[in-house]
Amino acid sequence: ATWHARHRKAFGRLLIDQPLMKQVLIDLLLESEAATALVMYLATLFDATYNNIHSNNASEIGALARIATAIAKFWICKRTPETTYEALECLGGAGYVEESMMPRIYREAPLNSIWEGCGNVICLDILRSMRKSPESLQAYLSFMHETKGSNKHLDAALERVEKTLLTKDLPSNLLERHARTLATQLALCLQAGLLVRRLPQTVSNAFCSSRLGPNRGSIFGDLPMDVDTDALLTRLPF
Repeated sequence: ATWHARHRKAFGRLLIDQPLMKQVLIDLLLESEAATALVMYLATLFDATYNNIHSNNASEIGALARIATAIAKFWICKRTPETTYEALECLGGAGYVEESMMPRIYREAPLNSIWEGCGNVICLDILRSMRKSPESLQAYLSFMHETKGSNKHLDAALERVEKTLLTKDLPSNLLERHARTLATQLALCLQAGLLVRRLPQTVSNAFCSSRLGPNRGSIFGDLPMDVDTDALLTRLPF
């Protein structure tokens, strides 16, 4: 999508120079940065679990890996079709015809969600993991507490998640009914926490504002006005 935007002209300008196209590409970039950070962190957790199997914190690492895997499966599988479609749309008709690789990528985008278990199953798996292994939830919260104070939107979102999860005598059917909402918030907080730790503030602040802030949008390209698109533009590939 970025390569196409850098070479395709419309209305007398390259697509990459069109303000609205910049918004869409930057939003796709944020999604990619967050997904990559989450997957690489999972790989780090599994490596650490294997290499530190006899260490004192091996059980905590393993507990975090268990719940983080389910969270990542749910969220990345759910976001992939939407992200792929938006990238295809950036190419226009060229992204639809079979001469491009995009139609195949778009057709295959939902498959992981089917192969790995549908969204509902994974959400229930997250709840089951927290019930049967409370240490998984504790490991998640401990990891997230280390990011407190880094971003106000992340702090507020994490507070909402904790309030829900730590409410005593919460009916199980109520939690199951809102399992997708909970899984989404767990995923976004985890991604935001990783970006806060590992990437420049321009990236983490933009992600937190656009995914966790009060002015977050519901479609790609609907970024809050405080996102520094010009600074983020330099991170686009190609």
